[in-house]
Amino acid sequence: MDPSTSARPPELVSLDVTQPVWERFFTVAPLVVIGTRDDDGRCDLAPKHMVTPLGWENYFGFVCTPEHATYKNIVRDEVFTVSFPTTDSVVLASLAASPRCGDDSKPTISVLPTFPAEVIEGRFLTQSSLFFECKLDRIVDGFGVNSLIAGRIIAAYLSPSAMRKMDVDDQEVIAASPLLAYLSPGRYTAIERSNAFPFPAGFQKSSERKS
Repeated sequence: MDPSTSARPPELVSLDVTQPVWERFFTVAPLVVIGTRDDDGRCDLAPKHMVTPLGWENYFGFVCTPEHATYKNIVRDEVFTVSFPTTDSVVLASLAASPRCGDDSKPTISVLPTFPAEVIEGRFLTQSSLFFECKLDRIVDGFGVNSLIAGRIIAAYLSPSAMRKMDVDDQEVIAASPLLAYLSPGRYTAIERSNAFPFPAGFQKSSERKS
């Protein structure tokens, strides 16, 4: 039998797509903290896991909802920061998700260790390994109640232990600076080991291919 026409595995479970499917299984994603400024000038931090690079250039995107302060702040100021927390700062990232008080303040933010961005008005979560300063590129609404916020990275900073080096094996870099991964829904893990991906001979990413 041609392997490209093999039969569907009989044990597959059909999911009800009239309802969101994402609670029925686990997926892996980065966990980041998005930084913005409220209209009174105070710092706002919010953890997000629906995040991704947008292509091979310096674009970064994440999913948010227009009801959240993060969305409103970015619409107003057109900038935001991104912090990638270290594996030992999960609790700090969680505290950034604390609900607001009746006066719309978020007192927990004031006790989190942060430092200022250099190019834009914003702050980073200190216990992180990778930091982006982003300028809003566009917002795409309409994914149900959610929106995709796309930014252009205008400044980036990296912990030395997390930087890839020509004379250091990639696994050594990951072991020295483990990656924090969010296992949606509701779990997390530290990625401390990895294996090289078995790319086929002659493989090139799209940005390297000749037109």
